[in-house]
Amino acid sequence: MKVRDYECDLQGIVNNANYMHYCEHARHEFMLSHGISFAELHNQGIDAVVARVNMQFKVPLRSGDEFICTLDVRKEGVKYIFDQKIFRLPDRVLANRSEVTTVCLINGRLGTTPELDALVP
Repeated sequence: MKVRDYECDLQGIVNNANYMHYCEHARHEFMLSHGISFAELHNQGIDAVVARVNMQFKVPLRSGDEFICTLDVRKEGVKYIFDQKIFRLPDRVLANRSEVTTVCLINGRLGTTPELDALVP
């Protein structure tokens, strides 16, 4: 991905809220690459929602910087935890580390789903 001008604040660095967007986009793309669509899950009454986020900001990204967002996923009980890292390119300097905890609401009730279970190694 690439930082766009409007994502930066007056200091010329990416506003902290945009890191949430980058991580969310990476999770959605990860799921799509495994044949899972958030929209289709929702149509089935399954809503994967963020329950908690812990972010550590390391090195700021600036307008025009290119970066990659990596992730690993694990399961703890009914929680799906995504460990995500954002690396600036081309030097692969760590810009952000996030732990995003999600849960599934199935027809409004907390539960697990085989679609997300399949993502966990």
